[in-house]
Order: sequence, then C-alpha cells, then structure tokens
Amino acid sequence: MLGKLSDWNDTIVALATAPGIGAIAVIRISGKDSFTIINELFPSKNINTLPSHTIHVGLLKDHGEILDEVVVYLYKGPRSYTGEDVIEISCHGSPFIQQRIINAITQKGARLAKAGEFTQRAFLNGRLDLAQAEAVADLIASNTQASRDTAIKNMRGKFSSDLKGLREQLIKFSALIELELDFSQEDVAFADRTQLQELIHSIERDVHVLMQSFSLGNVIKNGVQVAIIGKPNAGKSTLLNALLNEERAIVSEIAGTTRDTIEETLNIDGILFRLIDTAGIRQHTADMIESIGVEKSLEKMKQADVVIYLFDVNTTTASELKKITEDLQLQNIKYILVGNKCEDKTTVSPDLFLPDTIFISAKKEQNLNELKHRLVNKVLNGNINTESTVVTNARHYDALVKLQSALNDVKDGLVNQLPGDLLALDIRQCLHYLGLITGEVTNEDQLDFIFSKFCIGK
Repeated sequence: MLGKLSDWNDTIVALATAPGIGAIAVIRISGKDSFTIINELFPSKNINTLPSHTIHVGLLKDHGEILDEVVVYLYKGPRSYTGEDVIEISCHGSPFIQQRIINAITQKGARLAKAGEFTQRAFLNGRLDLAQAEAVADLIASNTQASRDTAIKNMRGKFSSDLKGLREQLIKFSALIELELDFSQEDVAFADRTQLQELIHSIERDVHVLMQSFSLGNVIKNGVQVAIIGKPNAGKSTLLNALLNEERAIVSEIAGTTRDTIEETLNIDGILFRLIDTAGIRQHTADMIESIGVEKSLEKMKQADVVIYLFDVNTTTASELKKITEDLQLQNIKYILVGNKCEDKTTVSPDLFLPDTIFISAKKEQNLNELKHRLVNKVLNGNINTESTVVTNARHYDALVKLQSALNDVKDGLVNQLPGDLLALDIRQCLHYLGLITGEVTNEDQLDFIFSKFCIGK
C-alpha cells in the first residue's frame, strides 16, 4: 500500500535508472524538503537560491566525506514531473556509490519511494490524468516503434482529450436536465431531447471506434502469438531459424526432432510477433516424450492469434490439404497456409494451389518477405494507424464497454420518455465510466493497484 493520500507531504527518494553497474546512475528526490536535504549534501552551492530547471556540477559530501562528483538537476514545483520540488542527481554508476548517496538522503529525512510513487504524485497534483499516467508505464515497457508511438500519444493526452470532449458535452446536458428538476412545478424543459438523442448517437459512434481499436492496441502492446504447425519434417524449425536469421532450433531429417515448443520474438514492421516452433503433429507415435510435445502443439495452436500451417509440397496431397483447411476453419483459427521445400515452383502439383497459399523454401530463405507481409496483413489488415487514438489498456476497454451499456440506457430512457430525474441518473452513470478512465472517479485501492505495477523510481 502506498499510504493515505492525505499523508503525502513527505519527501521520497529512489534510483531512477536500472539497478546494477553502469556508466552513470540517476537518483530522483521529490517532496517539500528536497532542496533542503540536498543543500546539506551539496556544499559547493546554495541550491535554495538557484533558479529552477538549471544544472550544477559539484561534490556530494556527507559529514565531510566525499560521496561522488555529481551533476544536480533542479526542478521547482509545480513545474516538475510530480508537481513538487524535484531534484535528480546524476552520479557514477557504481551500486556502492548509488547506495551511499541514497542512504545519506534518507538519513536527512527522506524515505524510500514505493513503486510508481513519483507518477502517482504527478497524478494527484494534476500534472497527469490517470490515462496519461498509465501511458507512462506503457512507454517504459514499449519494445517496438508502434508501441512507443502509441504510448507517447496517450501520454501527451490524445486519448484523454478525446474523452474530455465527450464528457463535457454530457455534463452540459446533465446540468440542463437537473436544472429542470428545480422548475418541475412549472413544467419547463431546458434540455432539448432531440439534441440529446443526437449527442448519444454521436458518442456511441466514438465509443464504438475506441472499442474497435482495442484489438489493434492489444497487438501493439502485447504482440502477436504465432504458432508454426505442421507434420514432422515439414521444415518448421528451419523456417523459425530462417525468420530469426539464427540457428535457434535444432534441424535434422529425423522425424520428431522437436519435442517441446520453442518460443522466440521477431519484429516485423514495428509489431512484435512471438513465434512458436511446435512439435510435428502426427496421429500415432510410440514415443511418450514426442506424444507430450504433440499435445502441447495442439494447445499452442488453439491459443495462438495466428497459425502458420506449414506443409511439405513433396509429400502432401490435395485431399490432405483440403481436410487441414476445413479443420482450421471449423475451429475458427486464423491461419496462413504455407507450402515449404518449394525450390522450384514449377514442380509443385497444381492441386496444392489453394487460395492465398504461400510457397517458400525455408532452407534457401526464398519468399520469406512475402510470408512476413502476410503475417502483418493477417492481424492488422496491412495497416498500423497510430495517428488515431488506440486503446491499449484492458481497464480502459472494460470502462468503455460499461459506458456503451449506460449510453443504451439513456437511449431507452429517451424513447420511453422517462422523467428528467431518471434520465439524469443514467447520464451520471455515463460520466462515471468516463471518469474511471481519466481518474475523475477513483479510490485509493484502485490507485494503489495501478501504480504498484510501475517500476520504483518512476
């Protein structure tokens, strides 16, 4: 627990860079006593008299002992990340030096920060709303161009701005309807019900677009799970090695060489694909270990976002291929049919040319770019549009689902000509779900849960 919000008047300190040995490390301090504490440890200058957003070089000392030669960055509140007085100390990256400096600061009255406490203070002090704060964590965790771009847009308020416009329009109508209640005796209507109906339809369209973007957001944030499935010796491990451009999986002519699933990641056009090389699927095997591997393969196939079904063009018949595609379609599995060992396409039986089938040579790395393009197209329709708002957070999506239901209640109320007090209740419910996303509506337990997932020092 991060403590009661009313108790957050103290000063906190934490290592802001990754722990371990490095060229430099950054130690962050935030709170009302930040300048006083560091002023006692930085005798070369009186930092209380120095302007905000300035940088100073000097020796950090504790009881006359030199701790390190450092660079001190000053940020006076409210023009800082947390909205409080903040100081960042850039020191040499020795873990021993880092710990000595942090110990000296805590002995002067600061306490060690909890996970996410700096960003939580930024939220509580109005520097960020909750959606922007969560985007900070997404930015830190980003591992592709698309995930970084989306996190930056949300951190800079793109998502919040969209929601703010919806919220302001609803608040306006809610106020007018509640004003009517004060004049119920006179039977006065301040809120135009037709305009409200049009507004609800407009908001519904916007919410639907945001909800639809979650499938893309989930791909951008978490990547795409791709299972490479096929019979033994179809070339699955060879394909994995070719895509990764390294010898990751053992390749041999012996059927059943791959006994367990092998997972690796591949960045294609800014999207992270999690490739899973599975054991070859065959109906009967006397090898118990191989049998377990086959079971895992089938399990991974059902869990995957996309399946690459790899078949050997030299040993697979057209009837087998048709049966495979029918089974995949019956299970609603999104798949790409890939014919392998196709060094010379003219020798491939015409019966194997099913719609959208790709023919490759994993061994000679032929036509792999077409396969990569098809993978991207399969999950994103070939287009990553991070210019528009993309929902990447499951908590936000859940609130949007509930908002959509609340909007339906308002629509039904308008159709059934409900009195103003009941309409006002339904509109307040819509505002509640919008507020859950941006943090206008929240509680301490929820904040503790959200920010506990951040790293310490952020």
